[in-house]
Amino acid sequence: MPETLAIYQVDAFAETLFGGNPAAVVPLEHWLPDETLQKIAAENNLAETAFLVPDGQGWALRWFTPAVEVALCGHATLASGFVIFRFLRPGSRHAAFTTKRAGMLEVSEVEGVLTLDLPSRPPEPVPPPEGLAAALGARPVAVLAAEKLLAVFETEQEVAALAPDFRKVAALPFDGVIATAPGSAGTDFVSRYFAPHAGIDEDPVTGSAHCVLTPYWAARLGRRRLEARQISARGGHLRCEDLGGRVALSGRAQLYMTGQIHVT
Repeated sequence: MPETLAIYQVDAFAETLFGGNPAAVVPLEHWLPDETLQKIAAENNLAETAFLVPDGQGWALRWFTPAVEVALCGHATLASGFVIFRFLRPGSRHAAFTTKRAGMLEVSEVEGVLTLDLPSRPPEPVPPPEGLAAALGARPVAVLAAEKLLAVFETEQEVAALAPDFRKVAALPFDGVIATAPGSAGTDFVSRYFAPHAGIDEDPVTGSAHCVLTPYWAARLGRRRLEARQISARGGHLRCEDLGGRVALSGRAQLYMTGQIHVT
């Protein structure tokens, strides 16, 4: 039988509409076949589509890019919390999610600001992989990794000027490359994230990247609370807090679209 599914598109970590990172959120009564979930995500053609199913008092949550299912997606989790608070359980201000590979995640809201609780992934220094400078078009001053590769540059301008060769980035043996540098004008650090291996050449604003960035910059600057900006073309602002084994990422979300999917 054909199914009609609700779909919401939300700009996450966005102060205004058309900023931050757009995510689709599709609530389900039960899991559809993985092939169908992947086809919906490919049809949406956004960095991430989140699918959620009621699970006790909380929700089971999965994320798909147009090409693959991923282990963790921060911005689509933030968008899922927004959809729950506005549409699925209006008036609620806390949502808990069970995931296949990222454990329990939570989103809360206070006065329009959503806070996402994620695992911390402190990076460790690693030898620069062969081809990194050629892939990024510039040589970082330090290289670390925690699943994702972290390439550290001296200035924000260097990060902004990067013009990666995405074919070469995809060939690196990591879950994408984060480029980062100290920020300016009230921003502690800036970043960009390249993930062509997952079908996303450059992600606009990446929660999972800040699981790596937050502990790195907290240790480097000697502060737990940090202001961050991802300087993609769309851009997005995040307030980050290092909680030891967890990180808290805060930002706003904007509703762009509601609609229906007709699955046969």
